[in-house]
Amino acid sequence: MSLYFADQSWPKLESAISRNTLIILPVGTIEEHGHHLPVSTDVVIATEVARRVGERLKDEIPLLVMPTVWSGYSTKEMTRWPGTIRVRTRVVMDMIFDICASLIEMGFKKIMLIDAHGHHRGLLRVAIREIADKYGIYIAITSPAVMSAERYSQIRRSEVGGSIHGGEWETSLMLYFGQQVDMDKATSEDIMKYHSESIPGDNFVGGKKAFWSTWGVQKSKTGIYGDPTVASAETGEAIMEAILDNYVKFIWEFYSHRGDIPLTEGLTRDDR
Repeated sequence: MSLYFADQSWPKLESAISRNTLIILPVGTIEEHGHHLPVSTDVVIATEVARRVGERLKDEIPLLVMPTVWSGYSTKEMTRWPGTIRVRTRVVMDMIFDICASLIEMGFKKIMLIDAHGHHRGLLRVAIREIADKYGIYIAITSPAVMSAERYSQIRRSEVGGSIHGGEWETSLMLYFGQQVDMDKATSEDIMKYHSESIPGDNFVGGKKAFWSTWGVQKSKTGIYGDPTVASAETGEAIMEAILDNYVKFIWEFYSHRGDIPLTEGLTRDDR
C-alpha cells in the first residue's frame, strides 16, 4: 500500500481513519536560494524528510504523507531576486487551517506538520491554535532543522553565521538528496557577520533572546546568509540520520499520547 494520502481511494482512507492513521503534512515554499541552490529547496527538504520518515515508520505506525504545501510567505526583501512566490500571511494560515480542518472533519485525529521554512513558524503556530480551539485536536509542528541541530553543531565546518538561508545545512542536505546544486557558484560572501549576546546570527546556535529578522540586520548581496562552500553530501547524510532518529522518537511519543495517560502507560512499539 502506498504511504501517500493522494494515492488512496476514499474507501482506503475510510479504513485509514478507522486505524487512527497519523497524517504527516510537509510544508515548504518556493523562494530564491542564491546562485547555487534551486528555488525548490525548502519544498525538496520538506518532501524528502516526510518521505523518509514515512518509509522508516510505515510498518510500525499507520501513517499517510500528504502532498507538500509548496507555496507560502517570504519576506518582501527576498523579491530582490527572481524566484520567490509570496502568499499573504493570513492566506497561509487560512490554507493550513483549511487543510487540517478537512482532515479532522474526515475523522483523522493525529496530524503532524513538517516545517521546512523559517518564515512559517509563527504562522503555523497560530493556525494550529485556531484548530485546537475549534476542534479540540492538538496538531504537532516539527522542524528538520531543530531535529538535527545537536548533531549538526558537532560536525559543521562553517563558522557561526554560516547556516541561515542557503548555507551549509541546507546545501549539505540538497547534495545528499542528489539535487541540482551548483557548488561552483557557492559563495561565503554573505556569511552572517552580525552577532550579539541577544542575536547569535545563526540558526543552529543557542542563546537567541529576541526575534529580529536576519533580512533587516544585514543586507544580503547574493540572496543567502551563510557559507555553503564547506557543505558536503557526507554532512547531509549525518544530518538526515539525526533527523530520522529524532523524528522516530517524537512520533512514537506523539502517536502514543492518549489524553492524560502518561507515555509509559500508552501505546508502545511493542503494541504494533
